[in-house]
Amino acid sequence: MLQEKTIQIIKSTVPVLEIHGTAITQRFYQLLFTNYPELLNIFNHANQKQGRQQTALANAVYAAAVHIDNLAAILPAVKQIGHKHRSLGIKPEHYPIVGQTLLTAIKDVLGDAATDEILQAWADAYGVIANAFIGVEAEMYEQAERQNGGWSGFREFVVERKVKESDVITSFYLAPRDGGAIAGFEPGQYVSVKLEIPGEEYTHIRQYSLSDAPGKPYYRISVKREDAVSGRPAGKVSVYLHEKVKEGDVLPLSAPAGDFTLQRGDARPAVLISGGVGLTPMVSMLKTLVEQEPQRPVTFIHAALNGDVHALKDEVRAIAANHPQVKVYFCYEKPTTFDKASGDYDKDGYIDLPWLQTVVPTADGPFYFCGPIPFMKAIHRALKMWGVAAADIRYEFFGPAGSLEETEQTAGNRG
Repeated sequence: MLQEKTIQIIKSTVPVLEIHGTAITQRFYQLLFTNYPELLNIFNHANQKQGRQQTALANAVYAAAVHIDNLAAILPAVKQIGHKHRSLGIKPEHYPIVGQTLLTAIKDVLGDAATDEILQAWADAYGVIANAFIGVEAEMYEQAERQNGGWSGFREFVVERKVKESDVITSFYLAPRDGGAIAGFEPGQYVSVKLEIPGEEYTHIRQYSLSDAPGKPYYRISVKREDAVSGRPAGKVSVYLHEKVKEGDVLPLSAPAGDFTLQRGDARPAVLISGGVGLTPMVSMLKTLVEQEPQRPVTFIHAALNGDVHALKDEVRAIAANHPQVKVYFCYEKPTTFDKASGDYDKDGYIDLPWLQTVVPTADGPFYFCGPIPFMKAIHRALKMWGVAAADIRYEFFGPAGSLEETEQTAGNRG
């Protein structure tokens, strides 16, 4: 337990963190990778360059300071981060390194304002917070290894099939190389894929949602190729998977992880909304719902640029054709000439609240959504305007967690 004086000192730093949090975390990662370059084998380099990881850590530190006298309030965030840490292979011995580097970064950024008293208070607080993470993650490691078909670390999987789903998304069907059972998972969870890319100094690890229902003898991931766009380089891992990985190749995978999962046993209608490659966890949820809760109404809504980049379309259409409780709607921002001629979509432009209210029968039910951050902000705003209960608004960030409200400080998640 922390002493009351320590708690008060930490709370007094909240305004400072609000102003300087990102600068501190930028300095933190600079120091961390300079002094411990081997950790570049774990961290997502792209998220570092884009600043997303720094922002997520700043938000997490801020949240910890705000709730330092009631750390139970940030337990959901601890568990969310813990899932990612377990899938990456973060271990207890990493925490002292992180703690010392964070204190140095605070001192470097704040200068004389970071007194010995403040630094000692943060050292004490970090010890308590780190122990919370270590305890949560220890349970996750044990559960991942001890479950039927489970394992620790990374296990080799063979690419049994590689299927092009659209101009930008390809699915990989992955079966264990050792021929053994594989761990079950909750729809919405992901696996980490570890790659040694020729010519790259460090290992690359990425998380990809499982896009099929659980209970199969394989895992399926459906990966979007991230080509270079203005201000952002091409995604090394996604391009390598698309261009170089072939059927028969071997990929190391972590056991499934993640806390964005389908909640079972709720008889109310479920609504699944996705944008772009954000449909991957939603397809897993859809397939699970029709298999395990066949009486439950489901509305599946997907937004894409056009039909050329729309993946798994026929698969979803077939599910709706065979299950009358499922309603499917597709929105195309810029439909092609062929799209317009075929009419195989339901709305031009973006998903908006007036249209949403015409296809979803009620706001009383869980809404799951995933996609690019601007898309998720728009969906989040629409659902709040509609009066959907906060507990029924459930979403996933691909990559470090951000905020869907401009004024909201959140603790951070996949890239």
